[in-house]
Amino acid sequence: MTDVRLSDFEVSGSDSVSPEQRIVPMIGYEDAAAAIDFLCRAFGFVEDEDSRYMDGDRVTHAELSVGHLAKIMVANPTPEYVSPKRHREECELSRQMQDNVWVVDGQFIVVDDLDAHYDRARAAGAAILREPDDPGVGFRVYTAEDPEGHRWMFGQPTG
Repeated sequence: MTDVRLSDFEVSGSDSVSPEQRIVPMIGYEDAAAAIDFLCRAFGFVEDEDSRYMDGDRVTHAELSVGHLAKIMVANPTPEYVSPKRHREECELSRQMQDNVWVVDGQFIVVDDLDAHYDRARAAGAAILREPDDPGVGFRVYTAEDPEGHRWMFGQPTG
């Protein structure tokens, strides 16, 4: 298997996605503007500001990238949207499903320096669910949660 680094790819323009990226996560937030700020500060995302669309004060579409390899889309899909954190507060089954250190309905992102990434996320206020660890899956990983309860696992290859 060939090693792939984020710096090996260049993406230009909001309408292009790396040929290696076949899935683009679309993540809903109650307060998408605050989420974008957090994701950039804590996890190193960069917003393509030309791709932000608003409906009044509500972000209805935004695009963020990590390196030049991967893109996510973020929005407040409807004013009635409920975040995973709030859903867990209101639903026992949701709370039970999230009672683990693995990522259920979340994102896994490969990073070049797990420890530096972890330090940045912790300093920015990410809730750390799992400290950096080698669980024997080919990656050292840590798991974090953003302020609205979306779970993120970051990994650095061990090989």
